[in-house]
Amino acid sequence: MRFSKDKNVFFIGLLSFFGGISHDVFAPILPIYLTTVLGFDKSFVGIAEGLVGASVYVFKVIAGFFSDRFGKQKPIIFAGYFFSMAARPLLAFATSGATVIGLRVMDGIGKGIKDPAKDVLIAGSAKKETRGKSFGIARMLDTLGSVVGPLILFGLLYFLKDNVSLYYLILIFTAAPLLITLFIVVIKVKEVDGTSLSDKSINAPEKMVLPKSFYLFLAITVLFTFGNSSDAFLILRATDVGVTLLEIPIMIALFNFVYAATAVPFGSLSDRIGRVKTMLIGWTAYAVVYMGFALASHPLAIWFLYGLYGIYYATSEGVAKAFLADMVASGHRGKAFGIYGTTIGIATFPASFFAGFLWDRFGPQAPFYFGAIIASMAVVLLMVFSKKIIRPVITSEE
Repeated sequence: MRFSKDKNVFFIGLLSFFGGISHDVFAPILPIYLTTVLGFDKSFVGIAEGLVGASVYVFKVIAGFFSDRFGKQKPIIFAGYFFSMAARPLLAFATSGATVIGLRVMDGIGKGIKDPAKDVLIAGSAKKETRGKSFGIARMLDTLGSVVGPLILFGLLYFLKDNVSLYYLILIFTAAPLLITLFIVVIKVKEVDGTSLSDKSINAPEKMVLPKSFYLFLAITVLFTFGNSSDAFLILRATDVGVTLLEIPIMIALFNFVYAATAVPFGSLSDRIGRVKTMLIGWTAYAVVYMGFALASHPLAIWFLYGLYGIYYATSEGVAKAFLADMVASGHRGKAFGIYGTTIGIATFPASFFAGFLWDRFGPQAPFYFGAIIASMAVVLLMVFSKKIIRPVITSEE
């Protein structure tokens, strides 16, 4: 049965739209909930969010392996959204640190197992010459959800501000958008024919082979990630400078609006000028944003920096995934996305833990100075090794 691959990209993006609503309804208030309602310190926030990031990416490699082995993505995606749907509302009933960490890790596992499968479907639904645009469309829809989510959060905060169960009601609400994603997975998203590692035409010694350019790019990205702590620290820094709780969801919506508005143009730009040049724009923007957060002393500066932060995301996340799809043959993409995500996740844990340590030990500016310095180093390395990283891959689909 024939179907439109462009529509498939749209529906995969629509999954991310509703998933983004769920995530961004609770993510802006989560660090505040943990520190003010449950009474945990900043280091705990760093540990919890670091473990979330690590669990996301550890399970990406597992999901990527099964994706390539069996060539089926929809069951993996369904399971991922189901785990998140269960974990997020249960945070409303958590009272201990162990329970909070367990539920956050469960949410991370859900995100980890669905992401490689979605990326494989997007890559298989796009031609190489428009792959950056296709990933940009998916990221745009994802981010539009992250515009709507904070606006919904703003409404909940405004109308429920005098309700003693405010945080609990917000956390329970997060399950509703994820129910919609499960429906879309079952009814609208289609599997895409691709090369499976179980295909006998692939020789056994070739099954684990990924190009050297992949590992070089991975190494540079790991360095960048060491300075890329959880965005929870941006929210804490915003409140430290003077941004109010009611303003935070609107500020997050601004960030996501910029991200959504620029994701497709920057994805298309990467199709024209190359992935590396586009990512260099994003990593440079990141370094500027983190230096700005270190130096900021007025709420208006935070608003401006959050807008600029959207440029970093628009030029990095989707473009990096398109770049991986370019350099890795179709039958190995699930594994490549999984290894890439797992390695980045392992680097995410010390990044967030160290950010919390720097904040508690040296003050709120310290983690942002550190992030800006590390990002600048990664920019230089990406420029130096760009010619060795860019390697064309010829596959049957292209």
